[in-house]
Amino acid sequence: MTLDEKLQNLPVQPGCYLHKNAKGQIIYIGKAKSLRNRVRQYFQNSRAMDAKTQELVSRITDFEIIVTDTEAEALILESNLIKQHKPRFNVMLKDDKAYPHLKLTSNEEFPRIFKTRRVEKDGAAYFGPYLPASLADKTVSLINREFQLRTCTDEVYELYKRAGRPCMEYQIKRCAGPCQKELCKPEQYREATNDVLLLLQGKDKELAEELEARMLKASEELRFEQAAKYRDLLRTVRALSEHQKMMASLDQDVDIFGYYREAHQLSLHLFTMREGRIVGRREFYWEDVAVENFNPAEFLGAVLEQYYTIGNYVPLEIHVPVDWEGRTVLEEVLSEKRGRRVQILDPQRGRKREMIDLVEKNAKLGFEQRFRVIKPDWAKVLAELQEVLGVPTLPHRIESFDISHIQGSDNVAGMVVCEGGEMKKSDYRKFIIKSVEGADDFASMREAVARRYARLLKEEKQLPDLIFIDGGKGQLSAASAALHELGLADLPLVGIVKPRGRHEEISHLLVKGREDEPIFLELTSPVMRLVRLIRDETHRFAVSYHRKRRAMRDFNSELTSIPGVGEKLKERLLRNFGSLKRVAEASVAELKPFVGQQQAERIVEHFRQLTQSGE
Repeated sequence: MTLDEKLQNLPVQPGCYLHKNAKGQIIYIGKAKSLRNRVRQYFQNSRAMDAKTQELVSRITDFEIIVTDTEAEALILESNLIKQHKPRFNVMLKDDKAYPHLKLTSNEEFPRIFKTRRVEKDGAAYFGPYLPASLADKTVSLINREFQLRTCTDEVYELYKRAGRPCMEYQIKRCAGPCQKELCKPEQYREATNDVLLLLQGKDKELAEELEARMLKASEELRFEQAAKYRDLLRTVRALSEHQKMMASLDQDVDIFGYYREAHQLSLHLFTMREGRIVGRREFYWEDVAVENFNPAEFLGAVLEQYYTIGNYVPLEIHVPVDWEGRTVLEEVLSEKRGRRVQILDPQRGRKREMIDLVEKNAKLGFEQRFRVIKPDWAKVLAELQEVLGVPTLPHRIESFDISHIQGSDNVAGMVVCEGGEMKKSDYRKFIIKSVEGADDFASMREAVARRYARLLKEEKQLPDLIFIDGGKGQLSAASAALHELGLADLPLVGIVKPRGRHEEISHLLVKGREDEPIFLELTSPVMRLVRLIRDETHRFAVSYHRKRRAMRDFNSELTSIPGVGEKLKERLLRNFGSLKRVAEASVAELKPFVGQQQAERIVEHFRQLTQSGE
């Protein structure tokens, strides 16, 4: 059937239409109250069209239709089809982040619950979205505390199952211990899982009735400990039910939208109000909206239809800056989904309009932060740094040093490189301080600087234009002495000084040769931002290397000093316990599955003696 024949035979019923290009790809999906009237409009020469629609029509070579019983059904179908096919010419809802859901792995023998931002068709049960996001964490914590579902991954579960002992979560009463048959029978765990399902589905009344029946039965059978457990659960569920009832009675369940657009870029913000307070926000951005004949109502309508028909949560009110043609249909769909009347309003004055104005201000701010992030003019910043420091050449390449240790142990240095205003990680270097015993930052800095530039001279490699030292006069003098011995006394050297007792701030800079003339920078100046960037990265790099060395030393010195513990056994302990601290705190029974009875006793005795000796 040709395109013209299809147009002649279009039905007048509501439904969806799918436009296709010459390759058979779906390029646009729409809905209509009357498919005949709506689809034919695309092929009427007399109809005015914007540039985007003209391009769409020029590419249509075929179309399909799907008839529905009502316009509301067409709206839901359209949203699902758009999500499935992602047509090029549709307004696509793009979100920088997804709200968290709770995932109950009901498809597993012993289900667990955790927070996720991805909803999949994997047989698990999903609940949400949760807003604010912290509510998801609180709900998981409540469920683990009261219903004691397992929190471990399948791998950890199998590990403890083979080990014949439960993990620490069981000891602190946050897990029923399904990994051990004698602790938790499958039917007990299924009962707890079903209770969690009822709770998350909002069936508080049914759950309360079930818990009360179990409590009475357990009491009659003289199982008083079990009856007390059901009693405590019943109190928790009733308290939650009352809290939800109070929230439902407050007419402050509102989503507020606002947008800001320039040319083909658009920022849309959503503020969520619960109990009269703004508790969350979402941000959406587009870089390809139509420039000519942009229709805010049409655009916003398409976005809201996708957002609410596919999402799980529906507020009682939705406030938007403009009305659109399909608003009443969406209200009908959302009211049925929520089970109460849902209103979509476009207030023109008063408090509600002021709230939309507030959201639009935030949308504009988000737009500027997203699309107008201006990269610093590094040449200008470096020229200003040269002038401030009074150094002879533009500091295009800056090398920066910091020392890290704990009371002199595992003494290391880190060096980072900033080239043209950008951190050059491929040139970072680490130093194990070899000639210094104890906590001597000055001598350690001297060694690190001496080794670095002795090597550069030997290999005839590029020297930096400027060197930063994290420290005051002492560190600066030590580094200066090292350079002087290498014949590099002319290399510009600057100390970055912190206020006493504070690590996150920068007090002033000290230039070699002018130590009595500290340089104070404006906190918000581009030069200060560059200095802080380099100083923070140097500190991070040195500290991370120190921690790595310390961790290696801990395991090598403590574990391998125990008779019978070699590299393989050390690695097995690390793999199963995760840290030296956990190995040191483990009992003979906990160690036995991995090392045997005799070796487990040796390890426990070793750490017992260390504790007694105060080491």
